[in-house]
Amino acid sequence: MLFRLIARNAAPFKVQLVAIVLLQLASTIATLYLPTLNADIIDDGVLKADIGHIFTLGSWMLILTAGQVVCAIVATYLSAQLAMKVGRAIRRDLFSAVETFSAQEVGHFGTPSLITRTTNDVQQVQMLTLMSFTMMVMAPIMCVGGIFMALQQDAVLSLLLVVLLPLLIVAVALIVRRLVPLFRLGQQQLDGINLVLREQIMGISVIRAFVRRDYESDRFATANGELTRTQLRAGRLMALMFPTIMLVVNLASVGVLWFGGARIDAGNMQIGSLTAFLQYIMQILMSVMMAMFMLMMIPRAAVSAERITEVLATVPSVADAAVARDIKDLSGELEFENVSFSYPGAEAPVVSGLTFAANPGTTTAIIGSTGSGKSTLLNLIPRLLDRSVGQISVGGHAVEQLTLESLRAAIGLVPQKAYLFSGSVASNMRMGRPDATEDAIWQALEIAQAADYIRALPLGLEAPIDQGGANLSGGQRQRLCIARAIISRPAIYLFDDSFSALDFTTDARLRAALKPVTRNATVLLVAQRVNTIIGADNILVLDEGRIVGQGTHRELMANCPTYQEIVRSQQSESDEEYAA
Repeated sequence: MLFRLIARNAAPFKVQLVAIVLLQLASTIATLYLPTLNADIIDDGVLKADIGHIFTLGSWMLILTAGQVVCAIVATYLSAQLAMKVGRAIRRDLFSAVETFSAQEVGHFGTPSLITRTTNDVQQVQMLTLMSFTMMVMAPIMCVGGIFMALQQDAVLSLLLVVLLPLLIVAVALIVRRLVPLFRLGQQQLDGINLVLREQIMGISVIRAFVRRDYESDRFATANGELTRTQLRAGRLMALMFPTIMLVVNLASVGVLWFGGARIDAGNMQIGSLTAFLQYIMQILMSVMMAMFMLMMIPRAAVSAERITEVLATVPSVADAAVARDIKDLSGELEFENVSFSYPGAEAPVVSGLTFAANPGTTTAIIGSTGSGKSTLLNLIPRLLDRSVGQISVGGHAVEQLTLESLRAAIGLVPQKAYLFSGSVASNMRMGRPDATEDAIWQALEIAQAADYIRALPLGLEAPIDQGGANLSGGQRQRLCIARAIISRPAIYLFDDSFSALDFTTDARLRAALKPVTRNATVLLVAQRVNTIIGADNILVLDEGRIVGQGTHRELMANCPTYQEIVRSQQSESDEEYAA
């Protein structure tokens, strides 16, 4: 899985891959040939006092060394460049995949885990990619070539490799085997730290308000401590690896000098051959050490690759059908026919048996107690969630028969949680309509009762907006979100409790300003306050996911006990208006 992921994302860069292989090959061959030249200098130059031979072979050694250095530098540079491109491609694919997820998939993985997979996990794969392209050619060629060259120098002495190589491989394999579960546990614990940290940063005001700083500090310390202990255990094993490798390397040096000296003394080997053989042994063991170093990185990268592939392989529960139609300028006719929705594994549906219709030029309000399914109902229309049973139609077409782009282009949604993106006021407004002019933006802001406080800002439309609109009040954020929906002039407006942070006067002015804009559009309005929906053409009363009442305010006051109870709970605010 790991190497399939790397190969798939490295495939577009075939020319660069070939260049890396050729450069690594040239560098390795030069490295393998240098000990042979060195042996010739000692045996034929130094021992025979042939200065000319020494200078000739020495010049070749300098040329080969310079070429080997240049090839190695260029190959490493290209490998690093390619590894960065692979990381960029994986991050792009992950982001694209997450963008297609519905709330169901996001909830399954969790936001902190998705962040870790897109950052830390990709970095692990990227680092292994760099090591692979740097060593994948050099290590095996140097090992095989070194063994071949060592056999040429002295076949008998090469028997040492039969003992040394298995010893090194077994020792490192035992360590790597224990590292794999630790790396997997470490990535999961990193998810946990991200979860705690993200909650504490986003909920800092709540933590301070309830004086829970010590509790949250302990909570983070627990998660941090668990990750630290896991990483220390992995670190101890990794620290054990290099002394093990160096022990085998030094034993190899002692063995070569011991047995090689005996063979020289017996006249079966020359001094130059012994020095060359010692260098080849070092090259062989160094190539094995490079391979072991890669093996040490593979377990962690493999865990990360599994987590990345899990995201990439997830099929979104909400997606375009194979025969989906791309219809521009959808009309606002909306119809629910016996619609129900259940979350996977839930014992009961969130909403069930919803049947109603809403037409352009009308306002349909939705009211009910907390948890009655109001927001779920709205989210089913743009397919942020997909209904489990029944049918939803927009413009006379079942929503599943439309492409998500054409469906959502016809809808202006103001979510329950007013969210703004970092940037400026103008950039947030143009999310609703990228080609919007300044005049169009100001017009939308006027309707949303937001123009006055935007004009008061020093930079006006270019005033900076922090992530989530953190530098604005709740009411200001809501009005900007409403303006963002208005500017796109959709066929269907969905207001999910979008007036809750507004005072009664601003609420009334905004609803009055909306009427001319939404005259030819279908409006669905979720609200908690009765005075916000009292003038709606049709009011749906939800209770435990079912419609228990439907009609105008007067009709519901006459025949819907649930609505009457809601009105009575709010009568102190405006008795006369509710009783109308």
